[in-house]
Amino acid sequence: MIKTKAIRKIFITTMTLFLVLTVFSLSFLNDEKALRVNMEIVHDNSINTSDIYLLGENGYLIRKSILLDKDTVRENVLKILDELTESDTTKFSNGFRGVIPKGCSVLDVIVGSNLITLNFSKEFLDVSSDREKKMIEAVVFSVLDYTNLDGVVILVEGEMLNEYPHSKERLDKVLTKNIGINKQYNIKSRDNLLSVVLYYVVGIDGENYYVPVTKYLNETREKIDIIVEELVNDNINDDGLMSFLNNKLELIEYNETNSVMVLNFNEYLFDYETLVLDEVLYSLSYSVFENYDVNMVMFEVNGEEIGYVDIKNKK
Repeated sequence: MIKTKAIRKIFITTMTLFLVLTVFSLSFLNDEKALRVNMEIVHDNSINTSDIYLLGENGYLIRKSILLDKDTVRENVLKILDELTESDTTKFSNGFRGVIPKGCSVLDVIVGSNLITLNFSKEFLDVSSDREKKMIEAVVFSVLDYTNLDGVVILVEGEMLNEYPHSKERLDKVLTKNIGINKQYNIKSRDNLLSVVLYYVVGIDGENYYVPVTKYLNETREKIDIIVEELVNDNINDDGLMSFLNNKLELIEYNETNSVMVLNFNEYLFDYETLVLDEVLYSLSYSVFENYDVNMVMFEVNGEEIGYVDIKNKK
């Protein structure tokens, strides 16, 4: 009798310990899934890098990070412009090319409180007709991504550049990201014109790079709804641009508060139910940063926070 009671007591104690450990393990695994997402998207901000936009073999301007090691904004902008300039030597692998004509030099860079003025030599006008718009787009987006100023003023030999060299289309005196980049038009009327910047992915020699595309549409919906729909439905196009968003992904709700955009999705934000792909997080976050004045994108799945992307820690 005593032996039976002892065995029973040992059995109950063992089962209780097993259940406690099981519950703890499941809780840990659930927390680990959220932690894995955050670990995927937090980057070392101690290294000073910035993004520039180089011409790829597919004809698109492609985002690429470079190291900036100078002490002043002016010096780093000069380095950015040098990287964007073609030369006799190959600066980049994977077929990336600069868009400023070879032989062009920067005569001056003046950094103001809101604007930056770039004064180029006359060779700036030697750009080919098929690259003139890409050149302006690359300069404006690359410089503004680094400086975070309001606009760029472009001079050639001290004179304001008021038009494209070949097409003679008018240019504003102050150029902002409103000029668009890798522009695509799907306009059927003059009503409800809207521009939305979307970030796609392109694979080059085994590496993935991000490609901004400004789409011009007839739309009345909120931009975030357009961003999600376009990236969900346009998984791969004829130019090789890809989106990794699941075609069953749905945006349940969103809100913007204190420079933070919170996006609440259904469970199809996850890949294999364990993590969110970098390509999903960054395509969405980069698109939001270009279209909204926010510093962080917070991701939720069915109302539970699973990760974030901070504009200061962009990949």
